[in-house]
Amino acid sequence: MPNDVIIRAMTPDDFPAITELHNQSRAAAGTLGLPFQSVVDTEQRFHLDPSNRMLVAELDGRVIGDAGLHLNRGRRAHSGSIGMSVHDDFQGRGVGTALMTALMDLADNWYNLLRIELQVYADNEAAIHLYHRFGFVIEGTLRSFAYRGGEFVDAYYMARLRNCPPVVFDASLEQIAVDEA
Repeated sequence: MPNDVIIRAMTPDDFPAITELHNQSRAAAGTLGLPFQSVVDTEQRFHLDPSNRMLVAELDGRVIGDAGLHLNRGRRAHSGSIGMSVHDDFQGRGVGTALMTALMDLADNWYNLLRIELQVYADNEAAIHLYHRFGFVIEGTLRSFAYRGGEFVDAYYMARLRNCPPVVFDASLEQIAVDEA
């Protein structure tokens, strides 16, 4: 299926489909969005401006995923953050990989970003695995990060540094070492 998926810029015409996507149980559980989102909520959340590169994954004319690259400014202009969602019916079928490939291409080859950051729920193993495949490492745990499904849940703060070896804390040496692997 990934070969049939088209990645393109988000338009205001996509907001109804994105609203439907974010109102699904699995997709909603992976974001900070609340249930029962309206199209107006989506318009406000995904405001289209030059500091946000918003993308959608489309299959046979249907929006099945969305992702964004959010550019930082000033002294953090070398960095950005990302977020994404995939339709419940299409999770685990390569849509996230297609969106991540497009986001990393934008970050590396068009914006020359050194650092990309994200937050992901600590229990979202599929997303964490995807991010690891694209070079992201866990930099910290955000305890009781959000309230979801009647309980507080943790999240990981992850980042990817382009052209830099990952930094690993070695507790036995009580120092930070550069991982040469």
